[in-house]
Amino acid sequence: MSDLGKDRESSPPAGYLYRFGQFALDSRKRTVSCADSPVALTPKAFDVLLFLVQNPNRLVTKEELLQAVWGDTFVEEGNLTQYISHLRKALGDHAEDARLIVTIARKGYQFTGEVAVAEAGDTTKQIAVEAPATETSRADAQPVHEIPVKEAVRKAPRRGWRAAIVGAFALILVVAGYMVWRHFRVGTPPATEKIMLAVLPFANLTGDPSKEYLADGLTEEMISQLARLNPERLGVIARTSVMGYKNKDTRLDQIGRDLSVQYVLENSVRANGNQIRLTAQLIQVKDQTHVWAQSYDYLAKDFLNVEDEVAKAVAREVQLRLTSHEQARMTQTHPVNPEAFEAYFQGRYSAQDPDVAAKYFERATQLDPNYALAWVWLARTRFRQVDSGRVPTEEGQRLAREAAERALALDPNLAAANATMGGLKRTFDFDWAGGDAYFQRALALEPSNPEILTVAANAAAESGRFNEALRLMRRAVELDPLNANLRAGLGQLEYWGGAPDEGIVDLKRALELNPKATPRIVLAEIYVIQGRPQDALAEIEQLRPGSPYRLQQSAIAYHGLGREKESDAALQELIAKYQTIAAFQIAEVHAFRNEPDKAFEWLDRAYAQRDVGLALTKVSALLKNLHGDPRYAALLKKLNFPN
Repeated sequence: MSDLGKDRESSPPAGYLYRFGQFALDSRKRTVSCADSPVALTPKAFDVLLFLVQNPNRLVTKEELLQAVWGDTFVEEGNLTQYISHLRKALGDHAEDARLIVTIARKGYQFTGEVAVAEAGDTTKQIAVEAPATETSRADAQPVHEIPVKEAVRKAPRRGWRAAIVGAFALILVVAGYMVWRHFRVGTPPATEKIMLAVLPFANLTGDPSKEYLADGLTEEMISQLARLNPERLGVIARTSVMGYKNKDTRLDQIGRDLSVQYVLENSVRANGNQIRLTAQLIQVKDQTHVWAQSYDYLAKDFLNVEDEVAKAVAREVQLRLTSHEQARMTQTHPVNPEAFEAYFQGRYSAQDPDVAAKYFERATQLDPNYALAWVWLARTRFRQVDSGRVPTEEGQRLAREAAERALALDPNLAAANATMGGLKRTFDFDWAGGDAYFQRALALEPSNPEILTVAANAAAESGRFNEALRLMRRAVELDPLNANLRAGLGQLEYWGGAPDEGIVDLKRALELNPKATPRIVLAEIYVIQGRPQDALAEIEQLRPGSPYRLQQSAIAYHGLGREKESDAALQELIAKYQTIAAFQIAEVHAFRNEPDKAFEWLDRAYAQRDVGLALTKVSALLKNLHGDPRYAALLKKLNFPN
């Protein structure tokens, strides 16, 4: 007996009538009516509705619903979605703000109607149509794979677990991308209107919490693949904004409003014994209708053959719908060693500690020397190690450059590799034009990648091209609207460009998104420059004690207040703790305090250390006191800044 049958035994007797709005559901006769008019439902649709009605105003998970209605029979999630869609149509559940059945993203459903229960025999005459055992509908017409769980689990070597996930995911990217494209191609808004899609975080249903890094990595890869499909017509919300919904019970319509998207792609990864299942569902936010769903079950020995055949078939289908460049990109394959793939994901998951992340990326490149993306992230991690003083400057720069060059040699059309080399060119070589060329190449390859838009925006601003910088950064914020750091970056660019009040507005918006984000550093500086050092101190007090940013901002704020002893103390602590990695910041303090000789001394040290802060030499308001000094013009020339 299924859990639904058990629930009927423990719930009110089977003769009970459930009323919600104009509807009445008779659990004994298995009928539904609306204002005394019959509502036709299939047997399974009735069972789904009954369970939801018996559990109103709470989250009913997909797993709970599947178990209650189908028991130990294996049913794909896509079929459950079809039944929910069928129920919504039958109940006339179309008004966005008055739904009876609400989708809770990635989790399940909630029945929001007010339910009244009464004995069926005590009610007035009911006119309804019983859900017959042989009736079919569009939902029932869909193939329902009902397989006993024990039979569904096939045997596979344990060592094939990772390979199965990698292969299945490669296939799901191709097929999901095609299905998204095919759906959007038909009945889409006018060509001038871009369609927006959010890929929600993969649900880790493997039963192993240690696999969270895998679910997160799959989410990022799916976003990256779909974002490249057709950037002119399809915008995909970036990772930071969607990851905020992980482990949260958020209504789908709320996500749609938060992110301004028309479609949501839900995903999950499961492990059942040695069998791996990846599931994807495309949902239209407006009416929460199911557009497409597919589950993929693979064993390690089978997935490569299936992947090749499906990829070829999909490539043939999309040739008439994509440009020649997009066709070529869709049909390109980049096989990756499964263990290298896993090491790469672990490195991304360990990004907070660059030393740990570097070890994972090193392992990924050792396992698969042709894994270009792993080389990209190894280069970026080496850069972070240099910037934080974890490795000697010369050694770290050499290792970062070698990794970036290897990535570009393996894949010259990898946008991330071009963007990384652009950053190294600017920081290590002070080659601003060369760096910009790499950024422009990256933008041409992935014009809807917020990360690339951001680095290109900062590069444009640092060279004085503020209109270009603001255009790029606003585009990045549009694609990642809940990313506090991007919103703060926009505020900083507005400040650099001469609009500090606009910058304050966006910096405060960033704080609303994440009170622990970086905007307070920039806010404090703006307040000091505006002659509001007391307001600056209020922001500084929220920064981490002893951090270089807190010490720097304290030194300039106390100077603004005329509290020179406290300014000196903060500056001396900054020098004592961070002189090898914060020479540029120390120079900014001296310049603001109108101590030009000491400022240029520290700027020379910053040059020797290849301090990343030197990129801000032309835009830093704290260096304004140096602009009339001939040594400042000489420094700009030394740094190769364009006139």
